[in-house]
Amino acid sequence: MDVEQITLFRDMARRAFEREIAPNFQHWEQQQMVPRQLWKTLGNAGLLCPDLPEEYGGAGTPVRIALALIEEMARMGFGGIATGCAVHSNIVAPYINHFGTEEQKQHWLPRMTTGEVVGALAMTEPGAGSDVQGIRSSAIKDGGDWILSGSKTFITNGLHADLIIVAAITDPGKGAKGTSLFLVDSSLPGFKRGRKIDKIGQHTSDTAELFFEDIRLPASSLLGEINKGFVIMMTELPRERLGISGQAVAAAEGALEITIDYVLQRKAFGQTLASFQNTRFKLAEAKTAITLNRAFFEKCAEAYSRGELSVDEAAMLKYAATEMQCKVVDDCLQLFGGYGYSTEYPISRFYTDARIQRIYGGTSEIMRELVARSILDH
Repeated sequence: MDVEQITLFRDMARRAFEREIAPNFQHWEQQQMVPRQLWKTLGNAGLLCPDLPEEYGGAGTPVRIALALIEEMARMGFGGIATGCAVHSNIVAPYINHFGTEEQKQHWLPRMTTGEVVGALAMTEPGAGSDVQGIRSSAIKDGGDWILSGSKTFITNGLHADLIIVAAITDPGKGAKGTSLFLVDSSLPGFKRGRKIDKIGQHTSDTAELFFEDIRLPASSLLGEINKGFVIMMTELPRERLGISGQAVAAAEGALEITIDYVLQRKAFGQTLASFQNTRFKLAEAKTAITLNRAFFEKCAEAYSRGELSVDEAAMLKYAATEMQCKVVDDCLQLFGGYGYSTEYPISRFYTDARIQRIYGGTSEIMRELVARSILDH
């Protein structure tokens, strides 16, 4: 797909977001929740899971289109919604499309594209974040079924989710090599949603604790092969980190856009802020950092579309892009002065929404370790 086609799609998506999200966003931020109807609205507009095959309700577009949707939301300052949609369209749906049975695909994917079903991925636990081997949730065989028990925390889309991909231990003592993934219908007996977690940013992304109390799952709920959950997660992580990176670059671009507008209008000491050398240098630094990361992102996106994006390259991108995002947004907020610290100005939301990007999907520390291993462990 060429640049012109992607640009046309971005413009179409932006118009839809301006119509469906922008007028209500501030209210949703205050409510710290988007209405359930938004998912169906986005689905009806063809803005969920566009790269899924047509037989499963998608449009069969290149992956680059799915990424562009996340980018446009982030660029417009809708960070929480971008994250929720990324989990749904860029993580959960590909997991099922790549590793699910035909029955699982037919059952879940068409309804994910319409927004009738909202997806979530449940790996993190109170004692297991970046360290997947610390997972304690378990699934025990009982005849032809599985009995799932445990709890998860910091789960994006946790309150709206109809489908949750849950990582659980199926072979105790083997750590990551004894982990399997299950497709859990949230309507099943034994499933409970805990409290909505209050966060400093991304308020429109509902994040919750989830509890699984002896849930009986049919054998058909196993995603992929038994004890291959960790392998599946590692296989899909490059795409997840690619999406986070696109969100980071686009959010930085959006923050820079509104900052440029502000410094051209705001006056101090009889001249616009844009007239001061410090302002000009900060904008130049931000533009350069964004441009470099945009180029690396585009390179990695192309590599992923060819099936060639490596784990260490995705880690480098995620590390570089999210660190850049936080630095650029912080510098932009500084140029707003005291107004930047006010929630009335969107730059404050760009700032608080950015901070989690260095944590979820693998912390910056983990990314550095992965890159170091790729250099030293031969």
